[in-house]
Amino acid sequence: MRYQLANPDPAGTIESFKSLGYTVEAAVADLVDNSITAQAHHINVEFTWDGRNSWVAVVDDGIGMTEEELVTAMTVAARGPGAPRGPKDLGRFGMGLKTATFSQARQLIVSTTRSGGSRVIRAWDLDIVIRSGECRLLQEVAPADADILDSLWNGHGTVVLWRSLHRYDIAGITTADNIAKTHFYEEIANRVEPHLGMVFSRFLDGKRLSVTIHDNPIQAWDPFLRNQEYVQALYPESISLSGHAMRIAGYVLPHPRYLGEEKAREAAGPRGWLDQQGFYVYRRDRLIVAGDWLGIKGFRKEDKYILARIAVDIPAELDAEWSIDVRKSATVPPVAARSHLHRIGEDARRRAAAVLSHRGRIATHKHGAEFIYAWKVEQHDGQVICKINRKHPLVQQILNASPKEAETARALIRLLEETVPITALRFMHEAETIDAPEPFSGSAETATNDVTAIAEQIRAAYLAQGVTEHEARTRIRMMPPFDQLPGFWQQR
Repeated sequence: MRYQLANPDPAGTIESFKSLGYTVEAAVADLVDNSITAQAHHINVEFTWDGRNSWVAVVDDGIGMTEEELVTAMTVAARGPGAPRGPKDLGRFGMGLKTATFSQARQLIVSTTRSGGSRVIRAWDLDIVIRSGECRLLQEVAPADADILDSLWNGHGTVVLWRSLHRYDIAGITTADNIAKTHFYEEIANRVEPHLGMVFSRFLDGKRLSVTIHDNPIQAWDPFLRNQEYVQALYPESISLSGHAMRIAGYVLPHPRYLGEEKAREAAGPRGWLDQQGFYVYRRDRLIVAGDWLGIKGFRKEDKYILARIAVDIPAELDAEWSIDVRKSATVPPVAARSHLHRIGEDARRRAAAVLSHRGRIATHKHGAEFIYAWKVEQHDGQVICKINRKHPLVQQILNASPKEAETARALIRLLEETVPITALRFMHEAETIDAPEPFSGSAETATNDVTAIAEQIRAAYLAQGVTEHEARTRIRMMPPFDQLPGFWQQR
């Protein structure tokens, strides 16, 4: 058959890597993958601000590469998804080093040595590729780049250096630009550090690996709180798919109020309670998806399911079936796995909702006396209606006052009922909050005084209505939030 060559444009190909959707934290994680594959025990990430000359480096103590291996590693797609890989290889397409780099920088420099051999260096410079129209892999670097490599070199392993960072190698940015400098370092603290602690938590937890940023250790983040009391660990299942086993294990976390403020904030994860619910997909212990319902029909992120988190371990042999993307940040479950994911996910979601509803304070409970709740919340024709409970003792007390005071009270109550900010509450609740606010959550002394003062008013109202002291305390004990708080009403 007749044909003609239609080779891709080298510059256009590499430039297109900028549009693959990498975040800076996902790009750094791709470099850490390579270090783990190289059997590194320690990996240090360096971010250094120098205006337009700012740089990022990942340094490891792995086995390094020979010159031939380095050239292969620097070649785009030299090892595709069909290439044989070792059991500890976290790669997939053979493109991570290049795609991750060119999503963030215009220059990629790698320095490495294998088993005490000679040190070899190769570099990509996108500007040279554009000018030449050729994929020219450079064998030497500029003196300033060589100085950085020398400062990072520890005699073995590999150094990967990013230069000409896209967002900072811009006219007008100088070393003295404090706004740009602050943003540069905030990305480390707010995005890169927690992301690496989440993605590589199993390696960090198992002491197989230490990862530092500027020599400061990154802490593992366990989304399942497996060492925390009251976590419900559902029975794990091993499911065969295309001759390979995937493992699914569900967890229902304890109510955040039982964790304490600091633990609850940590357990919420980098993206917060609402976004961290769902499936966590792992490939060779490396986290691919961190909290997502994976498009399972009928599943969406809702506040009542924030405590449901499910670990899914898939072997690398199922990469194609799970459609692992080049960034190793997204996946689509195969059809054969969806019924299992739905069944296990439904169980975890049901249990998670039960934990929250059991601890919650819902005014529409049908059991108990009508005086218990200050609010009555009902739903009619799709609308949420909030009414102040007229049978609450304090409400009855004020409505039984003088006609003028009672009239003012009724007007105020009606105004409050008609102006409940449902829309604003729904927006803020779905955005981040984990449950209704904790009653009387101010300082300990102020909260205690407020609780006691209000309880005294309720007791006085009961006594004025002819209720005995014992019965008044009994009724207060049944009311939220007094049922969960200490005070005179707890005395039998």
